Amino acid sequence: MSTEFDYFGDPRLGKLLDLVLQLSTELHVDRQRLRALEQLLVRRAVLGPGDLDGFTADADGQAVLDRERDLLLTRLMRILTEQGPAEHPLRDQWEAALSGKSG
Repeated sequence: MSTEFDYFGDPRLGKLLDLVLQLSTELHVDRQRLRALEQLLVRRAVLGPGDLDGFTADADGQAVLDRERDLLLTRLMRILTEQGPAEHPLRDQWEAALSGKSG
């Protein structure tokens, strides 16, 4: 990690900060979109206020929710396991993917 991006003097803390920032961004975007969607659905009388609170997914819907959760966790774990300097942290993994190796 270059000193330009090394705010804490410890690359592990830098990775933790990256993870927290990614989680914060994901959470903010998801909350904003969910609130907007719920407001639109209530405004158009598709849902009543609070209907989402009692929602239970069917088996297919739950599979989609589970898959989306797993993809999110994979993206977050990638932050902790990436290699290389902050300027191009996934270069090793990218080059391995391009050459057909697992990284």
